[in-house]
Amino acid sequence: MPTLDSPHVVNIEDLRRLARRRLPRAVFDYMDGGAADEVTLRENCRAFQEVVLRPRQAVANEKCDLRTRVVGQEISFPAILAPVGYSRLMHPGGEVAAARAAGETGTGFVLSTISGHRMEKVKEASSKPVWYQLYVVGGRAAAEAAIERARVAGFSALVVTIDTPVAGLRERDVRNGVKELMGSSLLAKIPFLPNLLAHPGWLAAFLVDGGVPKLENIVTANGEAMPMTDVAAALSRAVVTWEDLRWLRKAWRAPIIVKGVLTGDDARRTIDEGAEGVVVSNHGGRQLDGVAATLRALPEIVAAVNGQAEVLMDGGVRRGSDIVKAICMGARAVLVGRAYAYGLGAAGQAGVRRALEILRTEMERTMRLLGCASVVELNSSLVEVPDGRLVSGPE
Repeated sequence: MPTLDSPHVVNIEDLRRLARRRLPRAVFDYMDGGAADEVTLRENCRAFQEVVLRPRQAVANEKCDLRTRVVGQEISFPAILAPVGYSRLMHPGGEVAAARAAGETGTGFVLSTISGHRMEKVKEASSKPVWYQLYVVGGRAAAEAAIERARVAGFSALVVTIDTPVAGLRERDVRNGVKELMGSSLLAKIPFLPNLLAHPGWLAAFLVDGGVPKLENIVTANGEAMPMTDVAAALSRAVVTWEDLRWLRKAWRAPIIVKGVLTGDDARRTIDEGAEGVVVSNHGGRQLDGVAATLRALPEIVAAVNGQAEVLMDGGVRRGSDIVKAICMGARAVLVGRAYAYGLGAAGQAGVRRALEILRTEMERTMRLLGCASVVELNSSLVEVPDGRLVSGPE
């Protein structure tokens, strides 16, 4: 296992390097890459770099209270693990390991529909909030069965992703053979075998784990779990519409959070359909390339929601200071995907825990340097946007 002690891993980029070393190219680039020219992927990170912090000096805070509440559930700091598909390919522990690390840190975890572990096992791994992210893959009957399983297992919110009417073109995946890796044809895998063999640690764990797992939470009409193959075709037959949100509101009585919102109009529509939360998200730059960085879209969504629902955001979070900036600009919390996926790919549960430790420590340090003792003190007066304006909104 790669060493995770402080001299070797001091930031998320260090975990990224370890993951790149351990994982075959197909798996790493699936985690790391974005759609088309990856403009939005890069801009998600650059947007945070452009926002300037405005500290209050001569303030002494020995420690900070990072706790917050999201849809009525308390978490230890405002960063929740986002749904990451195919996690079990990154490490056999997959979603179970990530959920356990989140629980140990006191924060929440969102389980992707595209999961290689059963949702019941994932929920058992954490005593903290665990939410289920829904794709309507397999049709409404399969989705309703999954929703009922989630309810019985104790999942406390449903996250509905609305930005996948078709899978984005992730060119790295095409070149590196992700589809071939997950397929059943040995012949198709031959061109990619040298790179797999060059990562013996990952390959041994993959084979001991049984190879490519099934999607344990999508049970088809024949009563079997769907194979974990390329889901692009399945997603194109599972477009979520506003009408589907009305159906889901009847099927799920706990909080619904709509993920994939980038405009004020769509944010208001989600509230009209009864959602308790909105995630400002461009799918980590993995769907439509060339859309706004989520941090830049955040103020419009916050204004449109106008306190009628909670606003979260994802995309580009690599530092604890990024979390602070998002909260100052109106987010209740952020979802982190790649930041913890790098840890998972590098060292399983221990890597995820290290990623969360890094983000939490960086966030607390940033708040103390800003002169803030708690999350509730973070406000728009503490940040400045690139053109020199203060972020509008209540202080």
